[in-house]
Amino acid sequence: MASTTKATEKRKEKPSALRSVLAGASAGAVEISITYPAEFAKTRTQLNQRLSGADKLPWPKFGPAWYAGCTTLIIGNSLKAGVRFVAFDQFKSMLQDENGHISGPRTVIAGFGAGVTESLLAVTPFESIKTTLIDDRKAAKPRLRGFLHAVPIIARERGIRGFFQGFVPTTARQAANSATRFGSYNFFKQIAESYVAPGEKLGAASTFGIGGLAGLITVYVTQPVDTIKTRMQSIEAKHLYKNSWDCGSQLVRKEGVFTLWSGALPRLVRLMLSGGIVFTMYEKSIELMDKVDPDKRYI
Repeated sequence: MASTTKATEKRKEKPSALRSVLAGASAGAVEISITYPAEFAKTRTQLNQRLSGADKLPWPKFGPAWYAGCTTLIIGNSLKAGVRFVAFDQFKSMLQDENGHISGPRTVIAGFGAGVTESLLAVTPFESIKTTLIDDRKAAKPRLRGFLHAVPIIARERGIRGFFQGFVPTTARQAANSATRFGSYNFFKQIAESYVAPGEKLGAASTFGIGGLAGLITVYVTQPVDTIKTRMQSIEAKHLYKNSWDCGSQLVRKEGVFTLWSGALPRLVRLMLSGGIVFTMYEKSIELMDKVDPDKRYI
């Protein structure tokens, strides 16, 4: 009985900050490497909505062009996933009760806090660079060759604010993303765990499926904010929109309310895969570190 209690306590023990960062960063890097073409398609679709037929950005033949800005997002995604999971674990530990349980509303609050943290520390700068790189590809002769080439040019032409264009909608999106994603993931995970024997872990397929379902819900809840974020980070944004609110109202007034959900399908593909990959990779990475270093002497 004592051993069962001890095992239960060990399962409830939250991973260290270092383990959360390592597991989250690994999950983020693998996820974006696999799903980036869907991210490219989503961003290109959203940027095309504002242009007339003749001016629309061309769709390149599938190949290296579909990975424009990918290096930026691999670095940014690794960083943001690490920040997201460690922030979520920290907020969750502050909000859980003495038995280690956390209610649904408190899980949403923890996810919201994680989203704000990752937007400030990682997401906005890298998303801004990525969108600029993709938008730059519309030119016959693109100016920007990649991440390292784009950073000093953006800094010189737009200043530090150039890396934080769209900060408000990006933060709103990340907060909504994390609150919805973690909230729905933990909700469905708790339901699934009620069907397995005490002490047993969910299999990789179950974790992937739950993560994918969380991704589906996240897309349709947060897509309008994502569309505004992309428009605010486009190269012409400072000439077209006063602020995020003005951007959103112009989209609805000039292009119709459904424009707010432009790019939803490729984002749905990406986030369903992303949710499955990220949560599965994170859980399995934590399990691996528990086996390799059970006493947490090194990591």
